[in-house]
Amino acid sequence: MTKPGPYDGGMEWLEASTENCPVQRTLDVVGEKWTLLILRDAVTGVRRFDDFHRHIGLSEAVLSDRLRKLVSADILKTVPYREAGSRSRNEYRLTRKGWDLWPVLMALSQWGEAHALGAEGPVLDVRHTDCDAPVRVVVECSAEHSTLTPREVTARLGPGARLRS
Repeated sequence: MTKPGPYDGGMEWLEASTENCPVQRTLDVVGEKWTLLILRDAVTGVRRFDDFHRHIGLSEAVLSDRLRKLVSADILKTVPYREAGSRSRNEYRLTRKGWDLWPVLMALSQWGEAHALGAEGPVLDVRHTDCDAPVRVVVECSAEHSTLTPREVTARLGPGARLRS
């Protein structure tokens, strides 16, 4: 007999309001394609508006909007710079809060490599500097037990759960 999965609580979960769901709240901030691509580029060292614009290929208006939202959410911060003979401009650098999204980007990349990648392989090969092994994202418990699968966890309503009205 197989053990039920982590979300087999069914009705209890369906009766809970998702208003305070961390997945929903995160997606409210970063859950748009262009935003995630900006973050992907920021993690790889892209900092300047023109470089984001050229590399991602979105309109200046959309890029400005997304950068403004990421700065407002304290995921990116602006740092002024000035090239000789030019006006002062801003670079966009990840904050600690922004860097905390790195595992999310790595997980998306890992999933994409496994399920959505063509035969040509990944465009970026991320490896551990010390041993040159590929980097992968895993789920583990806070007691540092081995990598967990969905069948090895239990999910229950947390202290912030409220019933739907």
